[in-house]
Amino acid sequence: MAGFAEYTAYDGLGLAELIHNKQISAREAVVAALARIAALNPKLNAVVTSLTEAALAAAEKPLGTGPFAGVPFLLKDLNTPLAGVPMSNGSRYFQGFRPGQDSELVTRYKAAGTIILGKTNTPEFGLVPFTEPVANGPTRNPWNVEHTPGGSSGGAGAAVASRMVPLAHGNDGGGSLRIPASCCGVFSLKPTRARNPLGPEMGEHWHGATVDHVISRSVRDSAAMLDATQGIDVGAPYAAIPPSRPYLAEVGTPPGRLRIAFSTVPPIPAPVHPDCIAAAEDAARLCQSLGHHVEEARPEIDPEILVPAFLLVVAAETEAELMASVKRVGRPPKADDFEVPTRLLGLIGRQYSAPRLATAVRDLHRIARDVGRFFQTYDVMLTPTLGTPPVAIGALQPKGFEAAMQKLIVSFNAGFLIRALGGIDKLSQRVFDFVPFTPLFNITGQPAMSVPLYWNAVNLPIGVQFAGRFGDEATLFRLAAELETARPWADRQPPVS
Repeated sequence: MAGFAEYTAYDGLGLAELIHNKQISAREAVVAALARIAALNPKLNAVVTSLTEAALAAAEKPLGTGPFAGVPFLLKDLNTPLAGVPMSNGSRYFQGFRPGQDSELVTRYKAAGTIILGKTNTPEFGLVPFTEPVANGPTRNPWNVEHTPGGSSGGAGAAVASRMVPLAHGNDGGGSLRIPASCCGVFSLKPTRARNPLGPEMGEHWHGATVDHVISRSVRDSAAMLDATQGIDVGAPYAAIPPSRPYLAEVGTPPGRLRIAFSTVPPIPAPVHPDCIAAAEDAARLCQSLGHHVEEARPEIDPEILVPAFLLVVAAETEAELMASVKRVGRPPKADDFEVPTRLLGLIGRQYSAPRLATAVRDLHRIARDVGRFFQTYDVMLTPTLGTPPVAIGALQPKGFEAAMQKLIVSFNAGFLIRALGGIDKLSQRVFDFVPFTPLFNITGQPAMSVPLYWNAVNLPIGVQFAGRFGDEATLFRLAAELETARPWADRQPPVS
């Protein structure tokens, strides 16, 4: 591969330091990244839009003083407009759509000095925890290309794990940063609700469940990028508690003796694979060896309230997204412009009244209050990130009778037939078996991270989730850096890298 030969040895801040000290040029870093994308993307399908010429041109311009000046970077192709660049949202309907302005987050990424090389693959509208959109084809896991890299930021996870770039943007409405971080053996922190901006087009997404940040190989890159992007933007409906000092200063600061709640029982009922239990138990022992107090405990949550309420919110938001898409693109959609599961979810959203949606939101707010009280006792909660190791490509797709019924229902707009498939809860169970731990902290708005501490017997990564108090990313960054030092993961490279 052409360009800077030692490119993969450095994280983002490491590359920025080399560029700042003129040991390499930004162009050399960009050329190295583009060469890796060219070599690896045919195997992984992580990058769906290439910006080669624009990236090379940007590398020749004055870089500014941002913490990531000259560092190659990728954007997720979902709800993150980059002016003049196609944004498909993982959908055939959006093919060729070009937004007219940058999002506020993109503006901040540019101010941080990143050079955007392209956009990464995502499922349609980011609705599922695997990345297999009809529009762009499946993204594959660099640890085993027959397996999923997770989703919905699956392209970002595969790109970072395979060393295309040191860090990449993603967003997370039910685990979509932490899921691919777990599947791909890299690090990601989902920030507190409203920590990063969603403007200028959106105030909140999925009633506050969704927040953007990055997937990275190092903890310090995640902290430094959150320093660069966090903070309220004009017209935001609410703001997160401002940090007392830079997050990068927390990396390397001893966390003190933390009180850690540990559980392998998911808040959304599902069987948990022995590998995921083993990973969490191993992490609990590691935390104890570092001097932390670890005990088994979990908040009391009624899944009969949590699951239907969360699904109703997602379904209603999906139907709203479909309606907004038609206004945005400006043409009526054809029958196959949207995938069947997306249309089905929108149809489900139309089955419920406005008061029922309001009740669901209130139910989720009550759950957030209950979990908040739990964290008055504990500093951190430790769980598996996922319910299973990375599954095979296609394993979570509807098949046979279920797929045929879904197509029939959406073709005839027959919402009443949803009961024939067992209702909304039954339709979602396969997905929740994979991701029973992550959505809770989107519902509560608390920060949570997936840390790559464990690989199973077939060399697939198994992430461990740590969640903190609302507004307290600082404790998580301190703990993550301590774990990174105790159990380094940066040198573990997948076969496709």
